[in-house]
Amino acid sequence: MIDNEERVILVSNTDIEIGEAPKLEVHRTGALHRAFSVFLFDDNAHCLLQRRAETKYHSPGLWSNTCCGHPRPGERTAEAARRRLNEEMGLDCDLTWVTSFVYQASLDMALMEHEFDHIYVGSTSSAPGHDSAEVGEWRWVSVDDIRDWLKTHPESFTVWFPPAFYHMLSAWRVAAKPGIVAAASA
Repeated sequence: MIDNEERVILVSNTDIEIGEAPKLEVHRTGALHRAFSVFLFDDNAHCLLQRRAETKYHSPGLWSNTCCGHPRPGERTAEAARRRLNEEMGLDCDLTWVTSFVYQASLDMALMEHEFDHIYVGSTSSAPGHDSAEVGEWRWVSVDDIRDWLKTHPESFTVWFPPAFYHMLSAWRVAAKPGIVAAASA
């Protein structure tokens, strides 16, 4: 379930902060708000995916990136990304911002996403110690296998995962480790 008091940062279409509002209200009205998506890779260029817990208030049981969330009012987005990575997956590592994009999509239960999403990448060789209230399961998956999975079973993923994944790959080709660049370019 969602904390009814949790607040998110409302932004303009250029990511200028214009206010704050309760998270559930924002998902009901579709107001544009700041978010982040984290993608972690291992030494073999596999991406760590998570399947959202069945108890999540939206998109339960769907596969997504390593972690995602919203910075709290007054919190820097990079700090929020690192905080949520630790809270959801029990991991702490350096994260690099690679790009941002805006998307809007309908969710189940008449909810909407409309996010200015900042994408961060990092690497780790550690196994997650995930929070079972947030994450149902996790797995390391090659970029090619993710692409195939998205083509054959797109319904298995959250609505934000495909655009975040492809934006991340496009932006990170320049800055990524050689093995990941090769996988992203294929």
